Amino acid sequence: MGKEYERIEPRLWEFIENQKVFFVATAPLAGDGHVNLSPKGRQGTLRILDDRTVAYLDFGGSHAETIAHLRENGRITLMWCAFEGPPNIVRVHGRGEPVFRDDPRFAELVAGFGEADGPALRAVIVVTAELISDTCGFAVPFMDYRSERELHADYFGRKSDDEFREYTNKKPYNIASIDGLPAMELPLPPR
Repeated sequence: MGKEYERIEPRLWEFIENQKVFFVATAPLAGDGHVNLSPKGRQGTLRILDDRTVAYLDFGGSHAETIAHLRENGRITLMWCAFEGPPNIVRVHGRGEPVFRDDPRFAELVAGFGEADGPALRAVIVVTAELISDTCGFAVPFMDYRSERELHADYFGRKSDDEFREYTNKKPYNIASIDGLPAMELPLPPR
């Protein structure tokens, strides 16, 4: 059965740090708006900053739905599932904030991720937990981790920061979400 927590307790902290993938869910306020659910991976791109704060690196691509929803209302849920070992699901429900390249906090936040920083980084998403929960995960299948996918890092690693910024500027769902909410402020500031 599920249990709720006020803080990321050591057992949950260890569980979160050992997972290879997590999921991010956000939604606009409009009832007919599109809910967004995104898988996140890339080893080292998630950090627990303290027992109520989690941050992850937000790399560029063709959409910025999470950023648009956070700018509108701040609601976010992160979820981790045990695909090996004892069954478990952990969720952090809270308020998220995108910290962009031109924010004075950006450099210090990014420095904490060490080598996980990479090409196409456009923001750090900082999540303050309002509710932390875990549930059994009995129906989550076993899956074996094979390796990291290097496609995103390789593709954007061949681009200079100026080329990445140009790429971002050309994608319609970077400036606004699919529902028309403001997302990235373009042009993207240089690093």
